[in-house]
Amino acid sequence: MRLDKFLSHATEYSRAQVKKLIRDKRVQIGDVIARGADTILSDNDRVLLDGEQVSLPVTQYLMLYKPTGYVCANSDSDNPTVLDLIPDASADLAIAGRLDKGTTGLVLLSNDGQWVHKIISPRRECEKTYHALLDGTITDDTVKRFKSGFFMKGDDKLTKPAILESLEDNHVSVVISEGRYHQVKRMFAACGYHVLALHRISVGEIHLDPALAPGQFRPLTTAEVNSVL
Repeated sequence: MRLDKFLSHATEYSRAQVKKLIRDKRVQIGDVIARGADTILSDNDRVLLDGEQVSLPVTQYLMLYKPTGYVCANSDSDNPTVLDLIPDASADLAIAGRLDKGTTGLVLLSNDGQWVHKIISPRRECEKTYHALLDGTITDDTVKRFKSGFFMKGDDKLTKPAILESLEDNHVSVVISEGRYHQVKRMFAACGYHVLALHRISVGEIHLDPALAPGQFRPLTTAEVNSVL
């Protein structure tokens, strides 16, 4: 990795500011003053800025079992956030697909911006699976509407095909590949149903770990991380 790229990732300085730091001889590689921004670093090189060693931030990939009552935000003046459930949470953790306050289930978080983008980018059409409790029994017509797509109130674009299956006692499973505002609840509302409870069980190939209790989290496995790449 180039020295200027390393420092721009490891500090709050921009590439232009990093180049000035190097020109001002404030950057060392080991015991030697750095000579150029384009210097290629080896894995064993120690980079120092003003005599203090600089390191790249540790990349985190987490799954969290979101309980009801928490909001998916980095900060909120009125409600507890999912980051409050993670002790010493990194300030740069991003939420890869938000759930509303009353929805429970799988939330993915990472400080790897490109990884998060691959999950939330509309072009990727990452599938999300939810279990919902409705106030009525779904009909074959509702299943067909979800499969073919329809207009929700306030939208000028058809929903993408979704898979709706009946489970038992007005519980259903629904798979969507979009992330519109309150989409699952709005889709059911457009078909005349009210969602009494909503729970996300998977995002892409990553499934909520059944060993987690509400409010608990764990690091993703290498296989889970790579399933997004």
